Amino acid sequence: MAFMEKPPAGKVLLDDTVPLTAAVEASQSLQSHTEYIIRVQRGISTENSWQIVRRYSDFDLLNSSLQIAGLNLPLPPKKLIGNMDREFIAERQRGLQNYLNVIMANHVLSNCELLKKFLDPNNYSANYTEIALQQVSMFFRSEPKWEVVEPLKDIGWRIRKKYFLMKIKNQPKERLVLSWADLGPDKYLSDKDFQCVIKLLPSCVHPYIYRVTFATASESSALLIRTFNEKGTLKDLIYKAKPKDPFLKKYCNPKKIQGLELQQIKTYGRQILEVLKFLHDKGFPYGHLHAANVMMDGNTCRLLDLENSLLGLPSFYRPYFTQFRKINTLESVDVHCFGHLLYEMTYGRPPDSVPVDSFPPAPSMAVVAVLESTLSCEACKNGMPTVSRLLQMPLFSDVLLTTSEKPQFKIPTKLKEALRVAKECIEKRLVEEQKQIHQHRRLTRAQSHHGSEEERKRRKILARKKSKRSAVENSEEQPAKLSSNNSAGSGASSPLTSPSSPTPPSTAVEHAPL
Repeated sequence: MAFMEKPPAGKVLLDDTVPLTAAVEASQSLQSHTEYIIRVQRGISTENSWQIVRRYSDFDLLNSSLQIAGLNLPLPPKKLIGNMDREFIAERQRGLQNYLNVIMANHVLSNCELLKKFLDPNNYSANYTEIALQQVSMFFRSEPKWEVVEPLKDIGWRIRKKYFLMKIKNQPKERLVLSWADLGPDKYLSDKDFQCVIKLLPSCVHPYIYRVTFATASESSALLIRTFNEKGTLKDLIYKAKPKDPFLKKYCNPKKIQGLELQQIKTYGRQILEVLKFLHDKGFPYGHLHAANVMMDGNTCRLLDLENSLLGLPSFYRPYFTQFRKINTLESVDVHCFGHLLYEMTYGRPPDSVPVDSFPPAPSMAVVAVLESTLSCEACKNGMPTVSRLLQMPLFSDVLLTTSEKPQFKIPTKLKEALRVAKECIEKRLVEEQKQIHQHRRLTRAQSHHGSEEERKRRKILARKKSKRSAVENSEEQPAKLSSNNSAGSGASSPLTSPSSPTPPSTAVEHAPL
């Protein structure tokens, strides 16, 4: 699909990572209950907003579903008596607003399907697991050797990407995992090129890329099969989680927060940087680095989900790097995301916010140096270092990697050109979004400053000074006008000006531009 070409009819390619905001605007009391009117907005445009009506019971149901995350969310308690009083309703409205604010401030919760369905039922009413099953079943009609064992429910964070445990009929003991994903808003490859590149992925051999057993694609989705790894991902290692558990349960509220040992940080970091450099050199767009996309194989990291950028799926960390206009290429996105991953390896949890003003004590100052180069205010403002530069930093430069596997990934010249164009289109959309966010932020700051108490006081003082100055000028003008009027009244007896007398300069000349 060429850049800016319309998606197929009826196909809405939403960017699911664009943040939703919700404001509880009002309430209305009916005979037996109260309804709350909520204004929901996607992104920064007020035009992209809508109203929904929710009862307290709807909030209660959402809260019950989110309990899997293990967080103590501040839903206002139930009240059986006096729950129709005006004061109580106003207090509850404030409590529900705070509840929504807490959820949407959590990066994982704000992206989960449960919240999206609650706030945006028009776009998230589909049963994505059922859709995936239908697509997978259609595929297996022509490939009967595969068999679905069970769905792996909600193990990932993406709403439109589903996973199934698989087996080969003549090898029943071998477990595989199938991933199915719909198209995203950054799919710019033509259908033909898209299907060709997807089918190339099993031929990609690299010591730090997790092998794809099988891959195929239709015009609207892709299906890949890999070996199921019982050990799980790097994120599972950090959080001491079970790979088959739902994403919210595994990562929202870890029981024990503990970073990795320094040698692990150095080794894993070096391996990940090596594979990023390999992909960058190949001109293959990635942009999807995070700890859950790194499979652990013994003491070796192997990158997952190379297909995401081909499908046009938005990045897990997109809401972060869209705030910084210097992070505007997929290479710089990978480096910034590496900073997030390194922080998580070091401290056992993601940063509270980005940019990071100061870093907690780390196992080595060499770790902090890399974090500062990728996550600090200065780095986000001025731009990311290259992967090559990171590899030269003291944290990684002395790491010795021992592998006999030779990297291989042959991409035909025609497909390389198609990937280059698609990459440019992805970056163009990113730059445009960053520009809009930047303009919105400037406008919001200006409006906030204009409406601030300090600014209002300043304008009042200026107005008073102007008023006093006008009063003084008026009082000075009065005697001059009286004198002028007296002169005009005795004009007949006034002596004529002599031709040799100097003519006084006119007012027009005094104010004429130089």
